[in-house]
Amino acid sequence: MKKIICFAFILIVQSFYAQYKVVKKPEYVIIIDNEISSMEKVEKYGNEGYVKSMNKGVSEEKRNELAKKFGDKIGDREFIVTIELYSEKEKSENDKKRNTGVAEKEMLKEPQEYILNINDKAIDFTLKLIDGKEIKLSDLKGKVVLVNFWATWCAPCLMEFYDIPTKILGPFKDDNFVFLAISKGEAENLVSKKVMKLKKDGLNFNYGIDPEQKIWNQYGMNSIPKNFLIDQNGVIKFVSTGNAKGNLENIAVEIRKLLSNK
Repeated sequence: MKKIICFAFILIVQSFYAQYKVVKKPEYVIIIDNEISSMEKVEKYGNEGYVKSMNKGVSEEKRNELAKKFGDKIGDREFIVTIELYSEKEKSENDKKRNTGVAEKEMLKEPQEYILNINDKAIDFTLKLIDGKEIKLSDLKGKVVLVNFWATWCAPCLMEFYDIPTKILGPFKDDNFVFLAISKGEAENLVSKKVMKLKKDGLNFNYGIDPEQKIWNQYGMNSIPKNFLIDQNGVIKFVSTGNAKGNLENIAVEIRKLLSNK
């Protein structure tokens, strides 16, 4: 009898932990000038100055076009990196600009990314969650809040999500910390469909929708993913754009600082 009870307990424990197990992060498929390629070739072209643009993620129309051409070879269609190369003529002209310093000056012109920035008071909002509940930011006063803006088509956003459980949610699960993932400018049915897949992969977040971009338009502009870390008094203390290496580790450090300043 004891063996049966122990066996049943083991099954329950395994089932419990399985709910929080995140599947392996998807890998990017690299497409250079409409042909599947490798990171080695990207590095080669980059070192030679041939890389004109690199985009992580593509539009829905482009995804469907690539799916028709490559079929299952592109896997999950969101996780695509497209590389465009300079022609020999373009590269030659670009080299001339670089030699005269024109290219460097153009690269220094960075687009504005934030409406609210560090030390600004976070603007209050009411977020509708996918499960029908609502969360008001001001009701979370006394907690540290990480607001993340994402979209179902955004590959860097989705890649970032696969690291959130281990790098953010796990370390702070017993603290006064809340993570809010806000889908930017997408219909609820579209987001719900993607969230079902993400939850099956173990990504159980507070998913909210902002179909008319009312919240987004008060916080950021241009690129996503974007993260706004808000302290216990509703003040923004850290911001980031993109899913660069080490970004979530930096956010975790800032969360820990805020939680220690009770």
